[in-house]
Amino acid sequence: MSLRFYDTASAQVRDFVPLKEGEVSLYYCGATVQGRPHVGHIRSAIAFDQLTRWLQFRGYRVTTVRNVTDIDDKILAKSAESMGAEPSADVVPNEPWWALAYRFEQEFAKAYDTLGVQRPTYEPRATGHIPEMHALIARLIDAGHAYPALDDSGDVYFDVRSWNKYGSLTRQNIDDMQAAPDAGPRGKRDPRDFALWKGSKEGEPQTAAWDSPWGKGRPGWHLECSAMVTKYLGPQFDIHGGGLDLRFPHHENEMAQSQAAGDGFANFWMHNGMVTFEGEKMSKSIGNTVSPADMLAEATPRVVRYYLGQAHYRSVLDYRPTSLQEAAAAVERIDGFIAKAHAKVYGAGNYAFVLNTDAMPAAFAEAMDDDLNVPQALAALHDTVRAGNTALAEGNTDAVREALHAVLTMTGVLGLDDVRQPQTGTGAEHRALDALVQSQLEERRAARAAKDWARADAIRESLAAAGITVEDTADGASWSMAQG
Repeated sequence: MSLRFYDTASAQVRDFVPLKEGEVSLYYCGATVQGRPHVGHIRSAIAFDQLTRWLQFRGYRVTTVRNVTDIDDKILAKSAESMGAEPSADVVPNEPWWALAYRFEQEFAKAYDTLGVQRPTYEPRATGHIPEMHALIARLIDAGHAYPALDDSGDVYFDVRSWNKYGSLTRQNIDDMQAAPDAGPRGKRDPRDFALWKGSKEGEPQTAAWDSPWGKGRPGWHLECSAMVTKYLGPQFDIHGGGLDLRFPHHENEMAQSQAAGDGFANFWMHNGMVTFEGEKMSKSIGNTVSPADMLAEATPRVVRYYLGQAHYRSVLDYRPTSLQEAAAAVERIDGFIAKAHAKVYGAGNYAFVLNTDAMPAAFAEAMDDDLNVPQALAALHDTVRAGNTALAEGNTDAVREALHAVLTMTGVLGLDDVRQPQTGTGAEHRALDALVQSQLEERRAARAAKDWARADAIRESLAAAGITVEDTADGASWSMAQG
């Protein structure tokens, strides 16, 4: 099967053929760094990380761009709120807007790294690309698709009625659209026209305004992405991604302004679904939000990554109180097999494994080729784990080795092997722990041989209370730290 992805613009699954043979150019929307990351941000990043990894596994050289919106109305508002405020977990008193943005940018980077999201090829900040934004605005004005505000405010607007394809990404009629909320209605030809440049307003910090041909101000949100993506990927590129909530107005406006300026822009538009809480939209106002930090306090990064990446990227991912427990059980089955199979095939030493195309089960590859169908791919992964456990029980070392290589290849492609597990101590500490546990296992083995079942069970229960899981196999007992 050839690679096929759902394209939001055409509303159909299409064969994927990159614009340049052997290379893929991918842009997906990063964060507006006004606060800590929420679970929707991380779900989106994991979805496009899975896409990137699969394209790389398929042999493509992938150039990935993920932006940072570090200047925005909400960032300025949060900074203003900090003036004279009391310190808290999220508030640094009297924090300049640029310091606030950088602080939360680091929070995003930490979350991405912890959950194994690969760093993009380029991660540009909006504030570093003001000249490119000016150039794009000038092109749009020259082409008759943008105009300076009629009230001398310094704003510049995109003229939506000048572009007859406006609304095509989301298949909307322009007359049915609401007014653009990103600037006041004064100075607009049409209330739906959106801001390309926002004139500086009284009371705003001078550090948040740049000189421009239209007066001091700052860029509009939609303009930022168009300017940055074309700088790093060119006027036309393969894939533009982001959360489903960004389709309108953000992506609709991006596409309109870029194409109106003469750029081909994205060949595919891919959007990931939202995360809900027991079927309802997450909302701070009703108190049903769950953050990545909340999840990581309850489960390991490997479990959280598995949970956030297990659904089809276009579907809604519904969070329930038992969701992480179910994900932990699935990860434990995978990791339990890997530990036992590794010991069976390679013994106690470390084994450096490299992703192996030949080890990839056909069912997994077909699922991933078919619009990144991760649920079907995970089914293939768990089928392989079951087959591997059967081979372990039968003592078939060759079949165990084959299943182990397949499982490691699949977990590697899904990014499960790149999460940052909590630090449990130094190598010396682990060796000391292993020696102590092995002495307990030897005592348990002797008790079992003497048919002292009470003593054997007491040792196992004592280890379990310390967070250590004991597995009995035909080759003897092995231990691992329980998933938590």
